[in-house]
Amino acid sequence: MHATNQPLWRQIQRENFSRWDKLADFLEFSPKLRKQILVQTAFPLNLPKRLAEKIVKGTLEDPILKQFLPLKAELKQEAGFSADPVADASFKKGPKLLQKYEGRALLVCTSACAMNCRYCFRQNYDYAPTPAFDAEMDAIAADPTLSEIILSGGDPLALSNETLKSLLLRLNAIPHVKRIRFHTRFPIGIPERIDEELLSLLKTLSKQVWVVIHVNHPRELDEDIFRALKQLQAIGITLLNQSVLLKGVNDRFAVLKELCETLVDQGILPYYLHQLDKVQGSAHFEVPETVGHALIRQLTESLPGYAVPKYVKEIAGEKSKSTLI
Repeated sequence: MHATNQPLWRQIQRENFSRWDKLADFLEFSPKLRKQILVQTAFPLNLPKRLAEKIVKGTLEDPILKQFLPLKAELKQEAGFSADPVADASFKKGPKLLQKYEGRALLVCTSACAMNCRYCFRQNYDYAPTPAFDAEMDAIAADPTLSEIILSGGDPLALSNETLKSLLLRLNAIPHVKRIRFHTRFPIGIPERIDEELLSLLKTLSKQVWVVIHVNHPRELDEDIFRALKQLQAIGITLLNQSVLLKGVNDRFAVLKELCETLVDQGILPYYLHQLDKVQGSAHFEVPETVGHALIRQLTESLPGYAVPKYVKEIAGEKSKSTLI
């Protein structure tokens, strides 16, 4: 039984698949398919039931499943892949504060996520164990060049509303911080996270709030998700989406076109299409940049400009994301 004093979204989160055998049973995997699963992994399986229910059963080729199931392909060592491909460790301004780019800094709010993506570039990050943000708030308040704070992790919406309230009100009180940006996948796996308490909190903020979701394939989306996101739009929050170009997931024109059109029809702007960050164990997801170039050209010829994401990669030490086309 779930604790009745927990919010609904937290109760739903507790139903995530975290055991490979339970997921394999749910998806009706054959013994042959089960042999490809990576049973022992430092980066655990974590998949919301909502997404699992969208996966085609009896195959490893489903584009949603590929993003979340640990496979033995992760054991393959490839040159150029590393534990920290974007050099996060070299940009720390505090235990939970990163600054790579001018005018903005990123707060690593938590190690927790709604789901664990197998290509996550921060899966080896050394997360600070302390729950407080005092040192980071002091650093942000002392730096008048910071006009935007990005809340990431992990996923900032994995924090309780109580913890988020304390954090957001402190940011809201810093005059030179003009924008607060959330990077989150929670609405995609557990849209119930956008609850009345969170919405009420966001309404109190005097800053411009942006929410960047992360969707790679159109089948991840549904009407419940759109309804939750519309509640954010209704209180003046701008929604963007970022995707990662992934082999076997969204490396086809028809898939990306459907994704971009679905997003813009809901008032969500496609923001970035990321070239894969080369984190250890993700080589089987890599798509050649030449393929990415061709896909963006096709999208540009087929869609209005606002519906085409920027194709970018992160190069450690550069002053911005590097545009690939």
